[in-house]
Amino acid sequence: MPRRFSSEAHARPIGSAALFAALGDETRLRLVARLSASGPMSIAKLTTGSRVTRQGITKHLRVMERAGLVRSARRGRERIWQLEQRRLEDARRHLEQISKQWDVALGRLRALVETDG
Repeated sequence: MPRRFSSEAHARPIGSAALFAALGDETRLRLVARLSASGPMSIAKLTTGSRVTRQGITKHLRVMERAGLVRSARRGRERIWQLEQRRLEDARRHLEQISKQWDVALGRLRALVETDG
């Protein structure tokens, strides 16, 4: 009999589709890495050393903001961006949950193969 998951188990990952979509882009992953390593930064600093324009970085940050990965605050004439650690933790938890589900499924498959073999 297939294992049933609570509606909460299904709702949480589905509700995080925007989070994983935002993390699925190489440029955005680089931005996450830079913000994680260096802390809050302006677009000017985030653009330094990048082949992406300020406008391009801004577009990526807006996608990340809609997914709840970053937030910004005005500091004088600049907008300072920082990571939302809570959302990164959400992603980690979802991946752990999926990993556990795979472990259970693989264990059942192993037991089935060993029983039939």
